[in-house]
Amino acid sequence: MAFTDLLDALGGVGRFQLVHTALLLLPCSLLACHTFLQNFTAAVPPHHCRGHANRPGGATNDSGAWLRAPVLLDQLGAPEPCRRFTEPQWALRSHNATGPGVATEGCRDGWVYDRSVFPSTIVTEWDLVCEARTLRDLAQSIYMAGVLAGAAVFGSLADRLGRKVPLVWSYLQLAVSGAATAYFSVFSAYCAFRFLSGMAFSGIILNSLSLVVEWMPTRGRTVAGVLLGFSFTLGQLVLAGAAYLIRPWRWLQFAVSAPFLVFFLYSWWLPESSRWLLLHGKSQLAVRNLQRSASMNGRKEEGERLTPEVVRTYIHGEFVSVRASSSVLDLFRTPAVRRVTCCLMVVWFSNSAAYYGLAMDLQKFGLSMYLVQALFAIIDVPAMLVATTTMIHVGRRVTVAAFLILAGLTVIANMFVPEDMQTLRTAQAALGKGCLASSFICVYLFTGELYPTEIRQMGMGFASVNARLGGLVAPLVTTLGEFSAIMPPVTFGATSILAGLAVCFLAETRNVPLVETIAAMERRVREGPSMRSAEEKSEEVSLQRLGASPLKETI
Repeated sequence: MAFTDLLDALGGVGRFQLVHTALLLLPCSLLACHTFLQNFTAAVPPHHCRGHANRPGGATNDSGAWLRAPVLLDQLGAPEPCRRFTEPQWALRSHNATGPGVATEGCRDGWVYDRSVFPSTIVTEWDLVCEARTLRDLAQSIYMAGVLAGAAVFGSLADRLGRKVPLVWSYLQLAVSGAATAYFSVFSAYCAFRFLSGMAFSGIILNSLSLVVEWMPTRGRTVAGVLLGFSFTLGQLVLAGAAYLIRPWRWLQFAVSAPFLVFFLYSWWLPESSRWLLLHGKSQLAVRNLQRSASMNGRKEEGERLTPEVVRTYIHGEFVSVRASSSVLDLFRTPAVRRVTCCLMVVWFSNSAAYYGLAMDLQKFGLSMYLVQALFAIIDVPAMLVATTTMIHVGRRVTVAAFLILAGLTVIANMFVPEDMQTLRTAQAALGKGCLASSFICVYLFTGELYPTEIRQMGMGFASVNARLGGLVAPLVTTLGEFSAIMPPVTFGATSILAGLAVCFLAETRNVPLVETIAAMERRVREGPSMRSAEEKSEEVSLQRLGASPLKETI
C-alpha cells in the first residue's frame, strides 16, 4: 500500500485538498506580477535632451519652436533621444531651417520625458536611457539571478527543514523586499531588493508545488499541476489591470508586494507535508495533520483510528524502495539517464529563455502595453487547454516538440512582418508565447515521468536550474537588439526549434509505468518500452503468490 492510498481512505480530493490547494495557488498567481513587473515599472517613455541650462530659456522651454533650438530632430520630426546641438541653433526655430554639419553632444543636462502614460518609472527616475540603457535589462537579469539562487537555497532547505518553514519565510521575504524596492531611492538598492524578491519567488513556487502534490491523491495531481499553470496566467491578467490603474512605479511595486504579508499571516494555518514528516521520523505530528485532513473531508472517524503504526504500514513499501541520490553525478553516470539529462537541459534552458524573451519586452510591439499584456495572458488559456488534451490523447513527446517548434517558427516569421502591421506582429508573438507557456506545463510532467523515482527530485531540481539560467540570459539577449534588430528573434526562435528537436530523442511516457530505479531504466531502454523489467515481473509473481491479481488491483 502507498501513501496515496491513505489519502484516498481519508477523503481523497476532498474539502481539505481543495481549500489547501486554493490557498497555495493564490499567492502563485501574484508571482507572475513580480516576474513581468518591469514591463511597466521599467517602461521607457519618449524622451529627448533637456535644453542648455546656461542659456536663457533653455531649461524651461521644451516644446514648439524653442525645442528645435537645442535638440536634433529625426527625419520624421521627432526629437532625437540621445543627442543635442552643442550650441543652441536659434535659426532652427523656423521649420524650414536645417542644420547640416552642426556640432552635437550628449544630453549633459539630463532628459525630458513624456509622462502622459507613465508618470514615473525606474527609467525616468535614474535616467536609464542612452548610454545607461543596458542597466534596465541588467536589473531584470539580477532578478532572474535571484530566482536561480533561490532555487538552490530554498530547494536545499526544503529537504532539511520541511516545505512549510521555507514557504512561510519566502512569503515574508517577498513582502518585505518588494516593499523595500519601492521605498529606497538608490538604483543599487533597487537591484539588491529585486534579487531578494527573485529568491523568494523560487521559495514560494517550489514549496507550494511540493505541498500541493504531496497532499493530493494521484487522481488529482494532473489537474492540480495544470491549475498551477493557469494561476500564473491569471497573475499576468491581474498585472495588466493593476498597472493600468496604478501608473507610478513605486505604488505599483508596493501594490503587488503588500498582499504577500496577508499570505504570510494565513500560511501558519497550512500543515506541513505529512510525507516529509514521516520520512524524518515525526510520526505524531504527521498523524495529527492527517487527522485534521480527515476531519475537514468528513472522515473524522477514520482519522481518529489513525496511529503512527497504521500510517507506517501504508508508507513502508513505498519509501523503503526509494533511496536518496548521493550526487548530482547520478544524472550523468549511465547512458539512458545521461541522454535524458542532456536533452532536458536544452529543453528547459531554451524554453525559458524564449518565453521570458517574448514576455518581458512588450514595448517593441508599438501597441498599448496593458492591452499586449492582457492579450498574451488570454492566448495562454486555449493554448494550454489544447496542450493538455494532446498530452493525454496523443503523447507527451509529440506535444512538447510540436509546441516548441511552432513557437520558434512563429518568432522567426515575425521578423518578416512589416513594422507598420503592429496588430499582426502582436498576434503572432502572443501565439508564440502561448505555445511556449503550454510546452512549459507539459515539460514539468514529462520530466517527472522520464526520471526514475530514486533521482526524480534531483532531476527536477537540476532541470529547474537550467530554466532559471535561460531566464537570466533572456534580458541579455534582448540587449543585442541595440546592435542588430534581428538578433533577439533569431536567437529565441532558433533555440526554441533546437529544443523541439532535442525532445525527439526522449522516450514517450504516455501510459508507461513509472520507473523506480536507474538500473530498471537502463534495462527498459535496452529491452524496449514494451518490455517489463525484472523487478516488475517479480512484483507480479509475488502478488500472485499472495492471491492478488494486478488487474483487479488496478480496477
